[in-house]
Amino acid sequence: MDLCHVPATREKGWYLALMAPNVKGPNYAWLDPSRLYCHPQGLQDCMADLLQPFQGDPIDMVAGIDAMGFILGAAAAAVLRKGFLAIRKAGHLCVQTLAQPYTDYSGREKVMEVRTDAISPGLRILLVDQWVETGGTMRAAIQLVEQLGGVVAASPRPCPTGVAAICIEDSEGGRWIRERYKCAHCVPAGLQPRFDRHQ
Repeated sequence: MDLCHVPATREKGWYLALMAPNVKGPNYAWLDPSRLYCHPQGLQDCMADLLQPFQGDPIDMVAGIDAMGFILGAAAAAVLRKGFLAIRKAGHLCVQTLAQPYTDYSGREKVMEVRTDAISPGLRILLVDQWVETGGTMRAAIQLVEQLGGVVAASPRPCPTGVAAICIEDSEGGRWIRERYKCAHCVPAGLQPRFDRHQ
């Protein structure tokens, strides 16, 4: 892995080539983005692409989804100079929480939770995760934020914040999110079909 090489022309999504394919079989995700986070310029350009659609939007807080969404979410919060809220898998928080069951990308039933004292009514939240495949995890996070009165930008309304991920796949759940919320991701349109087919 060459963490020093930067291409002469840095087009949107150039850093996607840094991600590593699955070599361990069907029980793992098809692609591992964590190598991208090791590349200084790759991570910077990824963050710039994720946050560009939200330039000028009043964002009060960034929330990242357990676990890999913590990396991009905390980075986004640092760039925006905002606080960071961790939306956790159930059983890790020792304070009062709100819980939401969901089905993840692998079809497993899970529960996520968020502390109840961090989101006040009207707080504008940018939700960040590493990947949106089936949309179940992101949808559960949206439900938690909205149940506490927070605002995740919906397209029909002039709400200013929304959803960001390296990739939002063209699945039923991904389309549900895109139709209702302001979204940002890093995959150029020409590459989207390959990512949807996990190639």
